[in-house]
Amino acid sequence: METIPDTSGYMIAGHVIALITMGLYVLSVYLRNKNLNQDLETLKSLEAEQTKKK
Repeated sequence: METIPDTSGYMIAGHVIALITMGLYVLSVYLRNKNLNQDLETLKSLEAEQTKKK
């Protein structure tokens, strides 16, 4: 009877790669959200300056 090859290393490597990919995606979404909030605050301050000038 043949033995089943041990491929647990490949399984662990696959899970590690998947977790790293998901972590990078979450980090990317977080940073984009942070930048969007900064842009929103900048636009609000510019709008406030424009309304003061009128």
